[in-house]
Amino acid sequence: MTTTNQHDHTPPRRIMRAAVAHAYGPPEVVRLADVPMPLVGELDVLVRIAATTVSAADWRIRARAMPMGFGLISRLALGLRKPRLSILGTEFSGTVVETGKAVRRFRPGDAVVGYPAAGLACHAEYRAIREDGPLIRKPASLSEIEAAALSFGGTTALHFLRDKGQIRQGHRLLVIGASGSVGSAAVQIARHFGAIVTGVCSGGNADLIHRLGAHEVIDYTCQDWLRPGKHYDLILDTVGAEKLSRARRALVPDGRLLMVAAGLPQMLLALAPRSDGRKAISSLAPERAEDMQLLADLAETGAFRPLIDRVYPLDDIVEAHRRVESRRKRGNVVIAVDSAIAPR
Repeated sequence: MTTTNQHDHTPPRRIMRAAVAHAYGPPEVVRLADVPMPLVGELDVLVRIAATTVSAADWRIRARAMPMGFGLISRLALGLRKPRLSILGTEFSGTVVETGKAVRRFRPGDAVVGYPAAGLACHAEYRAIREDGPLIRKPASLSEIEAAALSFGGTTALHFLRDKGQIRQGHRLLVIGASGSVGSAAVQIARHFGAIVTGVCSGGNADLIHRLGAHEVIDYTCQDWLRPGKHYDLILDTVGAEKLSRARRALVPDGRLLMVAAGLPQMLLALAPRSDGRKAISSLAPERAEDMQLLADLAETGAFRPLIDRVYPLDDIVEAHRRVESRRKRGNVVIAVDSAIAPR
């Protein structure tokens, strides 16, 4: 029997629903549970989450499906026998419901978008986040469903194209995996920067990628994108599907191969110096409010809109994990945490 100290006046923790993964494994390891709501510090805002996403990061963490060479490293970082952070989810849209006493930038009622990324914990009804963290006001042009998918693909594409690829007007860009969350964002962002975009995807997604802004689409199921005489200033490989040596042959001198999902062997090979200036670059994209704000500004002008594959209610989060793990999604898989915006 447990007893309560009669002099302990600490109020009981409030409870919320969340999707919890207490083990590594198939989608079924994720289960809904009642858990304590997060505590709110002096510089924190508490957000009632309207929508979140199941991203490739969530799938990889839950299933231990890491790029080659990162299995042990990832388990040391994420948890040896089970996920150290049992509530997954890297991004959200929602409404501020409470603020710490030192918060100045936000107030209750503000519609916001957050991207705690590696901090996870977005597959829940509430998330506390620092006001000076990766948190911005929701762009009015996006629904809560769309806003939830603003950050993961968008900031990754922006980091590789702008920061690592130094993309500029007239650059010829090839996007491998153009129909995914990163690829679909990259097509739109590259067009904004004035690049000439070729997307690689299945034939069934060709019309969609054209509509997003690609000048040309290559169906990888029946065409080899590595064609004689065709060279690119930048190649963005979002899925880790291409061999380093083949990809480099398709670059112009001083061109750049941008590897979003590289394995450790690829990363080590990329370090070897070359005399032709062709570079292979792998990197972790940071979560920065200024990058999120740029994406929000592009959304307001119509230059960028997160591509939505399917929307699931929180009760169907296992099905959402299955959809992401199938690697057949187009854009982003969204979880409607708020039942008012869930599909019926």
